[in-house]
Amino acid sequence: MKSIIYKRASTLDELEQIRTLQLQNGAQNITTEEKLQEGFVTVQHTVALLEQMNTACAHIIAKDNDMVIGFALVMLSSFRNEIEILIPMFERIDGLVPKDKTYVVMGQICVDKKYRKQGIFRGLYHFYREELQHEFDYLITEVATINLRSMQAHEAIGFKIIDTYEEDGIVWNIILWDWK
Repeated sequence: MKSIIYKRASTLDELEQIRTLQLQNGAQNITTEEKLQEGFVTVQHTVALLEQMNTACAHIIAKDNDMVIGFALVMLSSFRNEIEILIPMFERIDGLVPKDKTYVVMGQICVDKKYRKQGIFRGLYHFYREELQHEFDYLITEVATINLRSMQAHEAIGFKIIDTYEEDGIVWNIILWDWK
């Protein structure tokens, strides 16, 4: 039995392991069949940006011993202009979220292939909520509509679609998990 722990990222080594998982699961690095069955990540962060984001609000990770086997990035709205592909999402969120509500963006979630279908995706999100629900009303993210595996997994957690838009030929669902 694996002893998976959930925690906030705190070391450069953990951030580097997040980056490695991103590269292994990037849409450009996996087959079309794998994208459909397993999902994929769209954005590649530099370790420097991961570190800046982590300093502002630490990322959520799952570890098996010293190995990061899953992550859920925490992205405050102050990072809205750091990743070009995410700017339209933040602009849309501005018009969707009531001014008296607070939110955090789940910048990306990924579980190592060897650890999938073991509840780690759900575990990451439950730890995320435990850690941040006292600071924020909502957790928001976006998923490409072609990423059916990811959409199904997010809906099972409790996310609801609040908007759909097209940008550069990709259709995106902005989804929200109400923590209050």
